[in-house]
Amino acid sequence: MTARHTPPGLFRRVALPAGALLGVIAAAGVTVVALRATSGADCQGALPLKVAVTPAALEVVNAAAEDYQRTQPVVNGRCVQVQVESRNAADVAHELPTAQISPHSLWIPDSSMWAAEAQRQAAETGPDAPKLDIKPSLASSPIVLAGSKNAMAALGHPIQPVAWQKVLDPKVAVSLSDPTMTSEGLATLFVIRTLLGNPDGSPKPELVGALLRVGRSAVPSVRDAFGKVTTDGDKAPVFAASEQQVISTNRSAGKNAQATVYGGPPKEGTLSFDYPLVRVSRPSEQPGTGDAAQGFERVLRSKETEKRFTDAGFRNVAGEAPSGWASDKDGVKGDTVKIIETPNADQVSELLRTWGAINLDMRMLTVFDVSGSMIEKGGNGKTRIEAATEAAFTALAMLPDTTQIGLWAFSTDKKPPNDWIELTPIGPLGEPLQGVPRRKRLEGGVAQLKALVGGGTALNDTTLAAYRHVLATYDASKVNSVTLFTDGRNDDISSIDTASLIETLKRESDPAKPVPIIMIGLGQEADMESLKAISAATGGKAYQALQPEDIRGVLLDALSQRRCRPNC
Repeated sequence: MTARHTPPGLFRRVALPAGALLGVIAAAGVTVVALRATSGADCQGALPLKVAVTPAALEVVNAAAEDYQRTQPVVNGRCVQVQVESRNAADVAHELPTAQISPHSLWIPDSSMWAAEAQRQAAETGPDAPKLDIKPSLASSPIVLAGSKNAMAALGHPIQPVAWQKVLDPKVAVSLSDPTMTSEGLATLFVIRTLLGNPDGSPKPELVGALLRVGRSAVPSVRDAFGKVTTDGDKAPVFAASEQQVISTNRSAGKNAQATVYGGPPKEGTLSFDYPLVRVSRPSEQPGTGDAAQGFERVLRSKETEKRFTDAGFRNVAGEAPSGWASDKDGVKGDTVKIIETPNADQVSELLRTWGAINLDMRMLTVFDVSGSMIEKGGNGKTRIEAATEAAFTALAMLPDTTQIGLWAFSTDKKPPNDWIELTPIGPLGEPLQGVPRRKRLEGGVAQLKALVGGGTALNDTTLAAYRHVLATYDASKVNSVTLFTDGRNDDISSIDTASLIETLKRESDPAKPVPIIMIGLGQEADMESLKAISAATGGKAYQALQPEDIRGVLLDALSQRRCRPNC
C-alpha cells in the first residue's frame, strides 16, 4: 500500500502543542524527524525509515524530512518515522553489504563512486546482502582545487585556470585527504591516475612517485585541510574539495577575510559529486518500507528541496550554478566546468588497491653493491653508484616518517669477517638516532656509498645475511622486505653458491613471516638469471635497470607492489 496522506483530524494521536508536533532529536549524529507519539486505529505504531546522508547535505535532507512529516504519512496503518543520520560515504559503503542491525533504507552519498563500490561488494557478499538501486542525482558539485589566496595565486588563480598538473609538481605544497575515507581524496586519486596511469590500469613510476609524495601530507578529512587555511593560510597547502564545501566554509566564516578559502575548477576537467539517491532493500525489511521510501523520494525531488540545495551552495543536477556567486564572498564564481566521467566500480577498486599498496607501512633493509664495477658510467654520464644513490634519495624524500628503513653496503671483506657493513640500522624514519632523525642518518649513509666503492661482489653471503636479519627482527605490523641493488654476479669463491643459497632461503622461509627479496640488477652485466631465482625463492621479484636513469622507475615499481608480495 502506498503512503496515504490523511487529514490530521482522522488520526488518533496524543495531543501536543503545535510547536512540538514535529520533533527533531539529535543524538550521536542521528536526527529523527517524526511525530512524537502515535496511537489509534488509523496509526498503529511507527514505521521507521532510516536515511544515511553525506554531512554536506544533512541540513537540506533534514528540511525535506520535516516537509514529509508534515503530511503525516501512513503506510499499512503505521506512521512513517524518518530517521536521518549524517554519515561519511566511505563508511556507509564499507558497512552496507554486511550491516544487519537497524540498517539504512535510503542513502545519499556525495558520489556515486562509493555507491558503485558498495554495490560491487554487496554482489560479492552473498544472498543475505542488500540490493542497491542507484537512482538519479539530487544535486551536483564539482571538485575544485582550493587553498588560501596566496596559495591559489601561485597556481595562477584567478587570472588563469588552475591545473591538476600543479598537484604533481614537487615544488607545490599539496595535501590529499585519505582516499579510503573521503570522496575528495578518491576523486583526486582518480584524476592523478588518469594523468599518470598506464592504459591497463597499472601505475606508472611517475604515478607511484606522485602518490608517495602526496601521501606523506595526507590528512584524515577535508575539514582538516580547511582548518589549516583558516589558522595559517600562508603555510597551508593546496587541496581538493567540492565547490559546495568552499562556499559553505566561507559563509560560516562570515566576513573574516583571513579565513577566506578560494577554489577553482582545474582546466583539464574535474570530477563532480553527484549526490545520488540509493534505495537499499533487504528481504528482511519491514513491510511498507519501499512505499515509505518512495513517498520521501518525491519530497527529495521537489522544487522546494531543489531550491534548498542551491541555497546551500550546490549546483543543480545539470551542473548549472545559480547566479550571484562571487569569489570575494563565496570563494568561487560558479563558472562552467568540464566534467570527467565518474569512475566505475572496477576503477574505484583498482584505485583503492593502488593507494593501499603504495601507502602501506613498510620495514625494508636496503642493500647496495659497492663493488669496483659500480663506478662504470652510463649514457647520461652518471656512474651506477651515483644513479642508485639518487634513486634512494628520491624514495627517502617520498616516504612517511613511520616507514622503517635500514641501510647496508657490500662488496668483499667490507667489515671482516663479513662482506657487508651496516651504515644505518632499521627503524622509523622519524625516530631520533643518536640525536639525529634517522632520515638524516640514512641520507648521510647514502652519501657515503660512493666513497666505499671497491672490491668484488659477495652477493650470495650478503643476500642470505640480509634476509636472516629482517626475518629475525620481523615486525608483523609492517610489510617486511629486502631490496638489493647490484650490477654483477657473485664472484666470492668463499661464499655460499647460488643453488645452496636458493635452497636455504626456501628452507628458512616462514609463510607467517614473509620477507620478499627485491633484486634490482644494474646494467647488462647483472646476473639476472640468478637474481630472478633468488628473489623468486622468497616471493619477491627481480628487475633490470639497463641505464642509470631506469633505476628510479624500477624502484618505484617495486614499492607499488608491496601489498601483493609475496603472492603477486
